[in-house]
Amino acid sequence: MMVSTRGRYALRVLIDLAEHNNGAYIPMKDVAARQEISLKYLERILPTLTKAKLIEGVHGKGGGYKLTRAPEKYTVGEVLRLTEGDLAPVACLSPEAEPCERAAECRTLQMWKGFYDMTNRYFDGITIADLTRTETADNYVI
Repeated sequence: MMVSTRGRYALRVLIDLAEHNNGAYIPMKDVAARQEISLKYLERILPTLTKAKLIEGVHGKGGGYKLTRAPEKYTVGEVLRLTEGDLAPVACLSPEAEPCERAAECRTLQMWKGFYDMTNRYFDGITIADLTRTETADNYVI
């Protein structure tokens, strides 16, 4: 499974909004500058996050975006499934997949199912709040 730029940037936006939450709407140009992500690219991700009600936005003076719930109420799995479509490692496990004619005799299906379940459990066990507490190289002290 490969996570696209869209998924990685969506997580960075949510982490940034969580870290800079003061109750006010945060201008996306500020998030873009802090995260060193093109505002134009972020503007393509924001509708997905807004439609799913992960963030809410207000236009005009004093406008911007903010989280709709506490950072500990967002899981990485939820965000990645929203932005990536699915975390299935093989097409036959995707929710939209047609039933596979070879499933009954497939020697690798259980392996892929195990990997898929492990991936979902792992990402569903990490919240945006957890990621705001992750040490980074900038503040690492030996």
